[in-house]
Amino acid sequence: MLSLTVTLIQTDLSWEDKAGNLRMLEEKINDISEQTELVVLPEMFSTGFSMNADQLAEESDGQTLDWMKRIAAAQRIILTGSVIFKEEEKFYNRAVWMLPDGNYGIYDKRHLFAYGKENEYYSAGNKRLIAQVKGWRINLQVCYDLRFPVWARNRADANGQPEYDLLIYMANWPAKRSHAWKTLLCARAIENQCYVIGVNRTGEDGNGLQYSGNSMVIDPLGEVLYHHADTEDIFTVTLDKEHLREVRKTFPFLKDADDFDLRS
Repeated sequence: MLSLTVTLIQTDLSWEDKAGNLRMLEEKINDISEQTELVVLPEMFSTGFSMNADQLAEESDGQTLDWMKRIAAAQRIILTGSVIFKEEEKFYNRAVWMLPDGNYGIYDKRHLFAYGKENEYYSAGNKRLIAQVKGWRINLQVCYDLRFPVWARNRADANGQPEYDLLIYMANWPAKRSHAWKTLLCARAIENQCYVIGVNRTGEDGNGLQYSGNSMVIDPLGEVLYHHADTEDIFTVTLDKEHLREVRKTFPFLKDADDFDLRS
C-alpha cells in the first residue's frame, strides 16, 4: 500500500491513424520489462491532437476503448490516456482510467485550448476525476489544464486530508512552449504537496507542430525524479507513499491554504 509503480510512455504519434497508433502502443506496452501497475499514455494517443472530431470521435463501443479494455486485462494493469469521444451529439477530449476488469472512469478536459481552436470543436468538462488504487488517490488532468492551478488545487476532503496524492497530466504540448510545461509541472507538485507525472508526445503532428516530450516525474518537494526530452522513451518509476506522508507532516502547508469552492 505504500508504493505505486507507474510507467510513462513518451512516443511519437501517427497523424489520425488509429490502427497504426494502437498497434505501435501495444508493442511498446508488451515490451515493458518491469512489473508495473499503471501505464500513462499521451493526450489523444490514438489520433494526435486533431480537430477532426466528427470523423475521429468514438462512442463507448469504439475501437480505442475496446483496445484499452483488452490491453488492461491482458497485462493486468491500469491504463490511462485521452481519446476523442462523442456523447449526446457533443465531442469531448476524454481521459479514460481503464481498470483490468473492464470498468473505467472518465475525465473530460476542462480547459479547452482556444489558441488552437479546440473550444470550437469540443465541449468542456465540469467535473474532476479522483481515481483510487492501492490507497493512492490520483487526479487526472489533460494538457492545457496545467495552466490553471485552481482546477488542480489539492483541497481537504471530508476527513481533513488532502484530496489526492498524485496528479497526472497527459499532453500534446508543443516544443516551443516546453519551458512553461516544465516549470508548471514543478509548481503543481510544490503547491499541492503531491507527486506529479506529465506525459507528453514527441515528433511532428499533421499541422507541422513539433513536440519535444519533456515528460517528467516530480516529487512533493518539487524534486525532479525523471525528465526526458526530444526522443521516445519508456520509463518506470515507483512512487513512495511514506515519503509523501513525511513531506506533508514536516511541512503542513496545505492546512494554511485558502478555502474556496470549485464551480462549473
